[in-house]
Amino acid sequence: MTVPRIRGNDFGVLNPPELGAWEPALTVTVVIPAHDRQETLDLTLAALSAQSYPEHLLDVIVVDDGSATPIRLPELVPGTTKLISSPPGGWGRAWAVQAGVDAATGEVILVLDADMVPHRRHVEAQLRWHHLAPYVVGLGWIDFTSATELPAPGRVADALAEGAEDDLFPLSPHRHDWAEKIINDHDGLRTASGATAARVHVGATASYPAALLRSIGGLDTSLVLAEDTELGYRLTQAGAVFVPDPESRAWHVGLPTAMRDVAALKRYNDPYVADRVPHRRYLRTDAGRQWLVPYVEAVVPAGAYEDTRATADALLASSIPDVRLTLTGPWPALSTGRRSPLNDPDLDLRLIKATFEHDPRVRLATEPPAATAAPFRLTVPPGWTLAPDTLERLTAHLEEHDLGALCLALDETPRGVVAARLDRTAALARATLVATPDDDQDDLIDALFGLEWADGASWGLRRRPSVYPPRRRPAPESAVLAARHEKDLLLHRKRVAALRAEIAQLRRESAKNGRDAARWREKAESWRREAVRLAREQRRTVLKRAVRRVRDLAFPAGD
Repeated sequence: MTVPRIRGNDFGVLNPPELGAWEPALTVTVVIPAHDRQETLDLTLAALSAQSYPEHLLDVIVVDDGSATPIRLPELVPGTTKLISSPPGGWGRAWAVQAGVDAATGEVILVLDADMVPHRRHVEAQLRWHHLAPYVVGLGWIDFTSATELPAPGRVADALAEGAEDDLFPLSPHRHDWAEKIINDHDGLRTASGATAARVHVGATASYPAALLRSIGGLDTSLVLAEDTELGYRLTQAGAVFVPDPESRAWHVGLPTAMRDVAALKRYNDPYVADRVPHRRYLRTDAGRQWLVPYVEAVVPAGAYEDTRATADALLASSIPDVRLTLTGPWPALSTGRRSPLNDPDLDLRLIKATFEHDPRVRLATEPPAATAAPFRLTVPPGWTLAPDTLERLTAHLEEHDLGALCLALDETPRGVVAARLDRTAALARATLVATPDDDQDDLIDALFGLEWADGASWGLRRRPSVYPPRRRPAPESAVLAARHEKDLLLHRKRVAALRAEIAQLRRESAKNGRDAARWREKAESWRREAVRLAREQRRTVLKRAVRRVRDLAFPAGD
């Protein structure tokens, strides 16, 4: 059967059958991790017993994740249901789900949490997409209820048979608004990039091709939370297409942790997500940090020592710090026996190894990595250097246009075009999933994501300097004196500038004080004039009194 070729996440090329009007063929194992969820688990199993998907194609595995009171299977369960316990050595949802995945026999694995009550067509709606393409991840549609009084399992099964699932619980106003907004803003997720589509991956109800899930190693069982986010990223890297189906509905009984305490959940999850999901660039803002999963996996074939070192040094000095470099060459062929150190035919290879073998960001390998967890892979021939921002610009271009590859022409020789190349690893994986023996990989990548050619120089790729590595010899005495003089001159200029600023401030204060002094002098002169006036008036008054006194003495009254 020819595998459908889906461009990006545009699953519109698939034509799903109408529910109830088709004949399923794939087997499905429903895995339910359960920890102290007996009451809601009974409802989950009752709903699964009334599914429209053929009973002979469906089996259920319930995994007891160390419940305080051991989980038991109720009376109302699907025909093929078994209960297992999480194996020793771990705990948590991811550990329990992986135990179920390991025990599953279905061609499709549908993970359903123990507080989910699926509608009758829930499994059928997701499984119809898996019949169309072997790299589809189905996502259910969740309605939340905060009901405290729960119906009996028999009532749940009857409601599904009657088509009355909507009446089982009161609808909570809480929703996955952020997820629904992403879906609606991207035409049902068809126009979303792989990184954006993976954000909608919520593991409470999701289905996976068993072969695809196992090929990427299943779940990261070292995680207690954020396992859905991390798994969504690795599924994207494996070439998966995410399909949310609004007809695959289910009730979520109670509110999840993400709604009850989102701040505490983000505080816990962010360090784990930052280490494993390079697309979350906002979590990788610390300059110089290294992470478990790099953003770019760079590959440089070993050539002449100076050429290889110049290219490697430029890559490691990129403005994107989370780069991992692989230098490919015949490293095992380097002998340890006696040789002429300066006339060794493998001298360049030895010098490259001596330069980089202890750098934790560099790996020496005979071949490029067969697969990488990084979202991008860059291949550069030795002898070409990148500007510090070249990688940042290149990856931003691929992200903006959701391209699969960008080829950068560097030179043209009689043997052909010398080029560097940046690939989206998800595009390489998708091409592998749909390829036939007659397909050209570049044609496939162009059809699935898009492939562009550009001039390398316009992106900051140049030949290495003629002298490399640059030498840093001790400077002559004259240069030392000149440098010291320049330093003293700079200090002098700073002091002069500070003194000028101080003088300007003193002048401003002096001018202000001068204006104040003038006002005080004016007031003093006014007071002096007033004092003179008062003194004169006082003298006239005294003189008048003295004249009256003399007159009174000279001419007594009655004379």
